Amino acid sequence: MNQLVIVKIGGNIVDDDHALQQFLKNFAAIKQAKILVHGGGKLATRLAETMGIQQQMVDGRRITDAETLKVVTMVYAGYINKNIVAQLQQYSANAIGLTGADANAILAHKRISKTAEATDYGFVGDIDQVNAGFFNELIQQSLVPVVSPITHDGKGQLLNTNADTIAQSIATAMSTFFETILVYSFEKKGVLLDINNADSVIPIIDSNYYQTLKANQQIFAGMIPKLDNAFVAIEQGVSKVIIGNAADLDELITGKAGTTIQHG
Repeated sequence: MNQLVIVKIGGNIVDDDHALQQFLKNFAAIKQAKILVHGGGKLATRLAETMGIQQQMVDGRRITDAETLKVVTMVYAGYINKNIVAQLQQYSANAIGLTGADANAILAHKRISKTAEATDYGFVGDIDQVNAGFFNELIQQSLVPVVSPITHDGKGQLLNTNADTIAQSIATAMSTFFETILVYSFEKKGVLLDINNADSVIPIIDSNYYQTLKANQQIFAGMIPKLDNAFVAIEQGVSKVIIGNAADLDELITGKAGTTIQHG
C-alpha cells in the first residue's frame, strides 16, 4: 500500500511569513502523496477587531457568530489558503485549495450544546463525513489538496471547524486507500513534559501514559484536543501520528523527531 502524508500546519507558523515559506518548501519536497491542512493563525482575529467585530475565545476555541463566520471564511478559505497554494506552486507542488464545501468534501453539523450550561460556540462544525473518494481522485491526478478549516452542513450553511480535527478525519478516511501518516506541526518540538522547557520533549506517548499525564496535570491544556485527535486517528487505522516542530518536517515523517503517538 502506498504512503500518504497528511500534515496539519498551525500555531505561530501560519503568522510567520519566513517560517511558513521554509515549511512549504520542505512540504513540497515530500515525495509521497500528500495533503496539507492549515489553521487560521491570528489574522482572522486582527481583521475582525479592525472591523469592530468582538471576538470571544473559550478554552482556546473561537465563538463563531454570524459576522465572525464571514471573517474566518474570508481569511481561512481566501487569503491564507490561496497564499499557501501560490507558494506551493512556486516549489513545483501542483496544489489545489479547497474547503469542506467544495465537492462535498467534508460534511459537518453545527455543534449542539449538550446541556443548558454548555457553551454555545455558534457556527462551529463537528464532522460527520469525509469524501475520501474525492481526495483520492485529486491525489491520483498528482494534485496536492490544501484544506482550509471551513466545512458545511449540506443545507447551505458554512461552519468553522477545528483544523486538527479536520486533519484527523481526513487521515482516518484516507487510511482505506493508503498507509497514512499524520503529522501535527507547529512551533514547538513536540509534546513537552515541562511547558517552560522547550527541550523537554516526550518522545513516545501511548494511551496509558497519556491518561497518567492528564491525571497528573502534566499536559498543557491547549495540547489536549490535539492529543485526543491523535489517539482517535491511531485507533481508527492511521499508521503513524507525530507531533512536532514544522522546521523538522523530514525528521517528523520518519519518526526521528517530535512526539510519536502509539497504542497503549
